[in-house]
Amino acid sequence: MEFRNTQTIGRQPDLAGLEFQFTADETAEKRLEILLNANAETKRRKNAYRSELERVQAESMRRPLNAEKAFSYLGLMLGIFPPATLFTRFVIENRVLSDGAWIIGILLIVNVVSAVVGFFSGKWIGRVVTSVEKLNWTGMILLLPFIGFLWGMMAGGASGFIIFVFGAIFGAAIGGVVGAVALLLFAIFHRLLKRGDLIETKHFLPLAFAVTLSICSFILGR
Repeated sequence: MEFRNTQTIGRQPDLAGLEFQFTADETAEKRLEILLNANAETKRRKNAYRSELERVQAESMRRPLNAEKAFSYLGLMLGIFPPATLFTRFVIENRVLSDGAWIIGILLIVNVVSAVVGFFSGKWIGRVVTSVEKLNWTGMILLLPFIGFLWGMMAGGASGFIIFVFGAIFGAAIGGVVGAVALLLFAIFHRLLKRGDLIETKHFLPLAFAVTLSICSFILGR
C-alpha cells in the first residue's frame, strides 16, 4: 500500500469566500442602517408639520430661525434692554453721573452678564417651549409663566450676584417677573407664526422687539 504525504497542516486556508461573505453582510447592514435613518427622518419631518402646506411654507423661508435660536436672541434682548432701562432710570433719579462713575461700571457689568446668561439659557428654553407648544392652548398659557419666571430668575440672579446677596435676590425677583410676562407674550405669537419648528426672521424681529420694548416702556412709566 502506498502512503502519500498530504501535509494538510501546512496548507493555507482559502479565506476569499469568507471575506466576501463578511463584506456582503456589512453592506447589507449599512444599507439597512441608511434605510432606517431615512425612515426616521421622514417620520420626523412628517411629525414636525401639521400639513403639507405648512411644510412648503417652512421650506420657502428665506431666513428661518429654529426655536433654540429664536429664544436665544429673545433672551439676549431681554438681558440687554429691560435691565439697561431700569439702570438708566436709577442713574437719572439718583444723579450718580457726577460722583458715582464706579456704580455705572458695576451696572454695565451686571447688564453684560444678564445678556450672556439670557442668550445661552435661551437655547434650553427654546427646547422646553417647543414641547410646551404641543399642548392645548389652556395648558400652554398656564405653564409658560412658570417657565418664564424660572428663566428670568436664572438670568437676573446670576447678574445680580455681582452686587452680592441682596443684588442676587433683587435681580432674581425682577428677572422672574420680566421673564414670566415676556415668555408668555412671545410664545403665544411664536406658536401662531411658526411653521414646524421655524419662524421667519422678518416675523421674529418685530415680535421680539415689541415684547421687549413694551416691558421697557412699563419700567419707565412706573
